Amino acid sequence: MRLLVFFVAKRNPSFFIRVYPRDSRRLPVRFTKVTLQNFRNLPLAAVALAGRRTFLCGPNGQGKTNFLEAVGYVTALRSFRGAEPRALLALGQAQAGLGFEIEHETFGTSRLTVELAGDRREVMWEQGKVTRLGDFIGKFPTVVFSSQDSQFMRGAPSARRRWLDLTLAAMDPTYLAGLQSYHRALSERNALLKQGGRDAASLSAFEHELATHAVTLVARRTEGVAQLSDLFRQAHARLVPEGELAVLNYAPDAVTAGREAFAAELVAARPRDTMLKSTSIGPHRDDVELLLNGRPAKHFASEGQQRCLVLALRLAQAAYYATKGGVAPVLLCDDVLGELDPVRRGKFWAALEGDPQVIATGTALPDGDDASWQVFDVNAGAITPAL
Repeated sequence: MRLLVFFVAKRNPSFFIRVYPRDSRRLPVRFTKVTLQNFRNLPLAAVALAGRRTFLCGPNGQGKTNFLEAVGYVTALRSFRGAEPRALLALGQAQAGLGFEIEHETFGTSRLTVELAGDRREVMWEQGKVTRLGDFIGKFPTVVFSSQDSQFMRGAPSARRRWLDLTLAAMDPTYLAGLQSYHRALSERNALLKQGGRDAASLSAFEHELATHAVTLVARRTEGVAQLSDLFRQAHARLVPEGELAVLNYAPDAVTAGREAFAAELVAARPRDTMLKSTSIGPHRDDVELLLNGRPAKHFASEGQQRCLVLALRLAQAAYYATKGGVAPVLLCDDVLGELDPVRRGKFWAALEGDPQVIATGTALPDGDDASWQVFDVNAGAITPAL
């Protein structure tokens, strides 16, 4: 039985007609209604969002982050926690559904529904069923500020690569296509390596395909990180005292001067890779480094400095989306503002550009300008307007 709680998507004849110049005023994307059914611990939620700032208040473990996860899902049709679709279903339920009404500078008012069932995902937009991720990703951008972001710089490179790939792919469908093609070829080469690497002809074919996409990925990542680094430095300067200089660097695993050069590196690595049963070099092992005053931040920055660095990184991501996509993304702040002292909170709000929509969570109401927040109480999966 299909879920029945959502909006009916109607065709909008002007859907792809209102195109604004890239240098026009960047107005925010805005969610006006979110309807969820059987999404994690939220059995049924219908939340109308008014104004630019919404705050979900309640004890830990009640569903606040789950709500943000649902909202953030529409950016790339994946969980910002990295969860698989089946993990998003409520316990004992075979399917879940998400419905959204979203105001967008280019698309006007859009209605969007997502149905999840096991590993299957069906997305309906104004123009019908979404069949290609590249046609949808990044159209409704969100940026997540999480209390778990402190692990971003201390954790494995895979988390930083994932952030970079999501950021670039959201604004460039060709980057997403190249990334997908690279990983398909990587998977095929690894499968041959696990079989002992005896099929040299097939290995050579996949190595040349890997090299083709690797060169493109490294070039796009180099360009993208250069743009993000400028935005990162500017955002960081607005959050901290003078004298702290932050830098974002791209650290490729292998120097891919050209397709043939990298293909030769893969051939040379075959003996080692056959023993490891996996490909040991390439863009799938790249990293992104955060430096503070010329030194690796993960080793030398204090807790407070690391927190500001990650906030600046997210602000840079938001600015990148606004520059490339022409609209300011929605900011999802998951229990992160409470970690900042009043001075840093003030600097954070001052650093926001374009009056974006903010949906924040916490265990206590925000201090200061309480009247500017629309507040909801969250308790045991129920989301209700605060009295």
